Amino acid sequence: MKAAITVFLVDDHPLLRRGLAALLGQHPDLKVVGEAGDAAAALHWLPDAKPDVVLLDNHLPGVRGVDAIADLRAASPASHIVMLTVSDDEADLVAALRAGAHGYLLKTMDGAPLADAVRRAARGESVVSPEMMGKLVAALQASEPTADDGTVAPGAGAEPRSPLSIREEDVLREIAAGASNKAIARTLNIAETTVKIHVQHILRKLGLTSRVQAAVYATERDQGK
Repeated sequence: MKAAITVFLVDDHPLLRRGLAALLGQHPDLKVVGEAGDAAAALHWLPDAKPDVVLLDNHLPGVRGVDAIADLRAASPASHIVMLTVSDDEADLVAALRAGAHGYLLKTMDGAPLADAVRRAARGESVVSPEMMGKLVAALQASEPTADDGTVAPGAGAEPRSPLSIREEDVLREIAAGASNKAIARTLNIAETTVKIHVQHILRKLGLTSRVQAAVYATERDQGK
């Protein structure tokens, strides 16, 4: 029998944590293995829990969730950290993804889509609430360098030589479109294991830590062309 996907909850509201645990517990392939009410407690328990996925609220007492992402990743490197928050602010979204979060979900999600997002995150896929995708693109467009007159600054659209191979560029393009490894393998007619290797090479060459960061990088680069 396949092992259940393990989940750790970080939220300062005990009632919400219990509700999430009950909701995820309805799915036999998902198992909540721990919870914490703030970042400090999460850092204490994560090294032992080693969950597949961490669902992290942003508005925590003391250190904000987004500011704790780097430390949480260091405490449990194999865990995929996904923000689960009420904030639909694009600044929070971009800050979380740039900090290394593997996804950004809104607490307004229904139970079934949330469970599916957890499964996808555990597989290393990018998970962003559909309502936030437009804001992500808008934020990236707004961050494009401009001259004083509001036009694109000289050289801002210049495309540096990519460190990626042609095939890795193909894979990166599919990642930016939100495709899973299986979908990428089908589109490019290569083995799924080969896709995983390409993803690892892409992250290493670009100095990134997650598929979401790779998607943000690709979108931002393409907007600058």
